[in-house]
Amino acid sequence: MSNAPLLLTGHFKDLGGGFTVRRLLPALQQRSVGPFLFFDHFGPVTVQPANEYDVRPHPHIGLATVTYLFSGAILHRDSLGSVQQIEPGAINWMTAGSGIVHSERRPPTLASQSYVNHGIQLWAALPLGQEDCPPSFTHTPASAIGQLVVGDAAVRVLIGSAFGVTSPVATMSPTLYLDVQLPAGGVLELPALAQEMAVYAVDAAVQLDGQPLAGHTMAVLPPAAPARLQAGATGARLMVIGGAPLDAPRHMWWNFVSSSKERIVQAAHDWEADQMGQVPGDSERIPLPAHRFKP
Repeated sequence: MSNAPLLLTGHFKDLGGGFTVRRLLPALQQRSVGPFLFFDHFGPVTVQPANEYDVRPHPHIGLATVTYLFSGAILHRDSLGSVQQIEPGAINWMTAGSGIVHSERRPPTLASQSYVNHGIQLWAALPLGQEDCPPSFTHTPASAIGQLVVGDAAVRVLIGSAFGVTSPVATMSPTLYLDVQLPAGGVLELPALAQEMAVYAVDAAVQLDGQPLAGHTMAVLPPAAPARLQAGATGARLMVIGGAPLDAPRHMWWNFVSSSKERIVQAAHDWEADQMGQVPGDSERIPLPAHRFKP
C-alpha cells in the first residue's frame, strides 16, 4: 500500500444564479473522510446588490450540515423556526436527521451593499442509529471556539479535540475539523489526530512532507499518518478534516443521505408532496431534480 497522500482537485458546481463552488467531496477516488462526505469551498466571491445568490428553501435527511465562513455573512432560516446570521469564525451545525428544510440567503442588513462571501460547507453523515433522529440547529459563536499556537501555526479547533483543546461543538461520532493559518515559511507538525484525515489548501500552495500541495487541493492522508506542513512565501490557510470512518456505506442523491435507498425515495416523495415542513415566512422552494433517484 502506498504511503503517498491521495490528491483531489475537485470540480466546479453551479448552485444557481451563476454562484459556483469547488466541490472536493465526494470524489470518485474518495467518497468520504471520517464522517464528512461532502466538501464545498465557495468564494471568495463579491456579492453585488443585483446578484441572486440566495439558496431557496430545500430539504435534507440523514446528515448534518456544517457551515464556516472566512468572510461575509449568510442568513440561515429553517423549518424549526431557527433564524441565525452566520458570520466568520462561527460553527453552524444543522442536524437534518428525520428531515429539515432550510434556506441560506443574503442578510437584509446587506441588501444594498457589496461584500465578499468566502467559506466552506461540509456534510457529515449521521451514525446509523441516529440517521432519523429529531432535527436540530446549533450555532457556536466564534468567541467560543478554542484557538492556540502550535509551532508556527495559529490553529482554531472548530470540531473535536486537538493539541489539548476541545471544541464545544457536539457531534454524534468522532469528528475533527481545524482551521490552520501559517505565516510565510511557517511549519506545522500535524500528528495523526484521527483515524481518517485530510488537509485542504484554501488559498495558497504548501509543502506536505516535502512535496508540493497546490492551492485548492485536498490531500487525503494515509491512515494514522502524521504530516509536516510548510507554507511558502505568502503564508497559507489550511483546513483539516477527519474522524472515525463511516459505520456503513451511504447513498447520496440531491440533498438526501441515507444508508437506505428506500429512505431516499420516501424523502423525495415527501418533499414533492410538501410534507417536510416549511421555513416560516418563506414560501419559495427548490423543486426535486428532473432526474430521479433509482434504487
